[in-house]
Amino acid sequence: MPADIIILGISLLIAIGILLHHPSKTLGLPSLLIFMGVGLAFGNGEFGFVYDDLQLTSTIGTVALNTIVFVGGLNTPLKHIRFAWKEGGMLSTGGVILTTIIFGFILNTLLDFNLITCMLFAAVVSSTDAAAVFSILESKKLKLKHGTGTILEFESATNDPIALLMVIMLTDFILNSANGTPTAISIFSSLGQQIGVGAIIGLIMGKLSVWALNNIKLPEFGLIPVFILATFAITVSSTEILGGNELIAVYIAGVIIGNYLKKGAEVSKHFFNGISWLAQSLMFIILGLQIFPQQLAPVFIASLLPAVLLIVVARPLAVQLCYLPFRQANWRKRLFVSAIGLKGATPIVFALIPAAAGVEGSREMIHMVFFIVLISVIVQGAAIEPLANKLKLNVKPKKPPQ
Repeated sequence: MPADIIILGISLLIAIGILLHHPSKTLGLPSLLIFMGVGLAFGNGEFGFVYDDLQLTSTIGTVALNTIVFVGGLNTPLKHIRFAWKEGGMLSTGGVILTTIIFGFILNTLLDFNLITCMLFAAVVSSTDAAAVFSILESKKLKLKHGTGTILEFESATNDPIALLMVIMLTDFILNSANGTPTAISIFSSLGQQIGVGAIIGLIMGKLSVWALNNIKLPEFGLIPVFILATFAITVSSTEILGGNELIAVYIAGVIIGNYLKKGAEVSKHFFNGISWLAQSLMFIILGLQIFPQQLAPVFIASLLPAVLLIVVARPLAVQLCYLPFRQANWRKRLFVSAIGLKGATPIVFALIPAAAGVEGSREMIHMVFFIVLISVIVQGAAIEPLANKLKLNVKPKKPPQ
């Protein structure tokens, strides 16, 4: 198919998804469902067009995910980080690891896959999704007590790197299992390199960008977001070349730029919020195009029990274990956080990594992950407001005097 026709088609799909966003927001549905629904409706032979390119989809998803995390960093105030870094940091690291281990053993008893493949599956769905969390909290206009919303947002914005590291490591282990089992030293060495290199590059690039923009007078205000966009691209590329984790690097760089930039901060945030929406819409639509509706039916029933067990067993148990050091957190807050672990497009992007690498059974995994995400968004998304009210965590707006 000619490139101009493909560009026209994708642009039309994005425009349709954007026009459907307002009514979806009114109904409390995250944009994920709308844009993926548009992709599902128009792709894979329904209108004489078939899209099936796992490698390209994985690349687009990775670039979009880096963009979304970077913009999330730009929009994260330091006061939220200072408040939420202990609880949110524990959830975004220990919570992801514990969810992977618990859910991996659960899957091993349910599915006809070996333990390592089940752990890979569990790692794919272990993280919560920032776009889904932000979208639902905003659409329902929830203000939660005890900083619960801030902690959920911080967790969802920072837990992707650990999940991604585990997905990549487990994928490599499955593909290279003939070379023997990796040692604990090699695993921790790889994790240390990924986290350390990513953090250092993110810190350096963020500080250099802020210094340059605060001290060098640019002739045009509009050049500031363009410079930041170049900084983002340099951060991603250099981190990949040096073997670090891109998500950690771009998030740290984004936080530094968003909090310390003195000139052009507001125009840059508006610019990058638009870029983030473009990245989200393109990613969701491409994911919708990549998923074949006719192949979903056979795995629907098989996905129900794992989805339920992830929501009511693996996630709550992992969260409760993470909260053991935080005795000051009341039970209502802990219960709410454990019950609300919204999934989004991120697990589907992660599922594309083993699929693009050729891991056996990964195609079925994508379709099962799709249903787990769908069930999470519908069930957990709908439960947020009633559960917050039931646990008396929702700060209701005061009625104006009559």
